[in-house]
Amino acid sequence: MSKDLLWRLGEQYAGEGLDPATCGEDPIIMVRTWLEGAVAAGVPSANAMTLATVDERGRPAARIVLLKDIEPHGFTFFTNYDSRKGHDLAAHPFAALVLYWEPLHRQIRIEGRVERVSDAESDAYFASRPRGSQLGSAASPQSQVIASRAVLESAIAKLDEGATVARPAHWGGYRVIPDAIELWQGQPSRVHDRVKYTHGDGGWRRDRLAP
Repeated sequence: MSKDLLWRLGEQYAGEGLDPATCGEDPIIMVRTWLEGAVAAGVPSANAMTLATVDERGRPAARIVLLKDIEPHGFTFFTNYDSRKGHDLAAHPFAALVLYWEPLHRQIRIEGRVERVSDAESDAYFASRPRGSQLGSAASPQSQVIASRAVLESAIAKLDEGATVARPAHWGGYRVIPDAIELWQGQPSRVHDRVKYTHGDGGWRRDRLAP
């Protein structure tokens, strides 16, 4: 693919204007409202988000995970604690999240510290998953090198002999507790609207950022 083609890719952005004065005081409620709007608009996998972490060497890594809960104090996703992201978060318990809904020309950026959710919360979510997903989570040594897919399938088949699948100790949830949230709304000529919420002792502050 030529750079000339890449330069031409993209479209004119458009959307309802975004202004700090008219945005809600609580950015977590705004995130929930925007996510509900994306679901209502039929955006596929509207809860898919990029998770960025940093390892012990200071090297960043990013991947897609699924947002599974929005609470007044944070955003929850689930994964293998022994995965690369799990090791990153053990070394540096801070992360950045990005949700992007191209049809709506909207993006949300979230930054904050990370904590594990309670065992009860992880148990409850694991129990709600389809059996196949439970088996995969329990059997997969996520992020580790394996000899072949057959090795993984064999481990899953062995676990599938039991009646129930218990949540393994190496799998559970993380909660990102935000101290910064940015709402981004695409606008014509790429003069986008950006509203950043920053958390301090007095609560959330709202500011407009230049595009």
